[in-house]
Amino acid sequence: MDPYEGMSEPVRKAWERSLTNGRAARTALTRRRLLAGTGALGAGALLAGCGIPPAESGTTGEEAAPDLSGEEKVLNFSNWPLYIDVDDENPGSRPTLEAFEAETGIAVSYTEDINDNNEFFGKIRPQLAAGQDTGRDLVCLTDWMSGRLIRQGWAQRLDPANLPNAIANVEARFRTAPHDPGRQHSFPWTGIATVIGFNRRATGGDGITSVGQLLEDESLHGRISLLTEMRDTMGMVLLDMGKDPASFTDDDFEAAIARVQRAVDSRQLRRFTGNDYLDELNSGDIAACVAWAGDIVQLRMDNPDIDFFMPETGYLFGTDDLLVPALARRRANAEALIDHYYRPAVAAELAAWVNFICPVVGAQEEMRAIDGELAENPLIFPDEEMVAKGAVFRQLDEDEETRYEDMFAKLIGA
Repeated sequence: MDPYEGMSEPVRKAWERSLTNGRAARTALTRRRLLAGTGALGAGALLAGCGIPPAESGTTGEEAAPDLSGEEKVLNFSNWPLYIDVDDENPGSRPTLEAFEAETGIAVSYTEDINDNNEFFGKIRPQLAAGQDTGRDLVCLTDWMSGRLIRQGWAQRLDPANLPNAIANVEARFRTAPHDPGRQHSFPWTGIATVIGFNRRATGGDGITSVGQLLEDESLHGRISLLTEMRDTMGMVLLDMGKDPASFTDDDFEAAIARVQRAVDSRQLRRFTGNDYLDELNSGDIAACVAWAGDIVQLRMDNPDIDFFMPETGYLFGTDDLLVPALARRRANAEALIDHYYRPAVAAELAAWVNFICPVVGAQEEMRAIDGELAENPLIFPDEEMVAKGAVFRQLDEDEETRYEDMFAKLIGA
């Protein structure tokens, strides 16, 4: 298979440069790691924006401005920090993005201005509510926030005619989602798996096999952490209790909150964290934790004591999605970029850097030419067993989201 098939000569050169530079100088930071030390602040921001706002004046369903892509070869793209490939020898260079620009002639203004879903929503909500352009043609948001924009009519419907690679190559389990049935408004940038991470040296060489063990094993007293992200932590606790995060009840959620509260009261729990669990897990101060799989992949590159476990009860699965905000001026340009990243060779290079789940069929084969070890890593390319264990946190209505976030904020002390 030729990874450069269909690419122009400038694009080939960009790819050859990115593949031969290697990854030796790569920073171990991830986009979630930049939230380190801001767990409580993040939770506060989450609570402040927890309810799904009602539709406001100027927002009467899906809105779209005239598409100026034909005359404006520009694309404004907002993403999370450290969530794209960079050139080792020139950290300011993003090879896959430059390949897109060389091929299409579209100049991309790439901004790493998304540090928290609710914080970013607070930035763009006034314009969306007023029926105005946010100044962004493409954004990357976690699935539940993507769902909020879609429900409000604040995301444009994508044109399948402009997405041949995306439609052909999106992996089957990503083709539909509770927040965007039929993928009419969004496509995944990456998949996110929430698992158990642990430090074998800190646990005496033993693995951690369940969330219940985190919450109740006295040998881990004071050395475990949970995430400040409500859906990740509570979804994993619900699974451990035999409940399906896709269909739990109020009583189920309250029981899960009470279970975590016992761990808080007994000081079994060291603390709730954002991405700052990484340093403590690496040092062994945290022996085990609820963790994001992409972080564990990166941490293991430098520390062989770091490992992960997918509980028999399952793990929580989600996505970070690309979508076009309402009234964005250049939808077709945004669709071209989405389609670019659904080429297997492009997707493989991106996955080699971000280390989260790759949603593109054929990318695993291309990854073997970049990094054979990553190509076989189930946290990037899940096998059938891992796929089968993935569970999705269900969509919440306005009342549920307000109540659940309020209970969780009180639990973590936000």
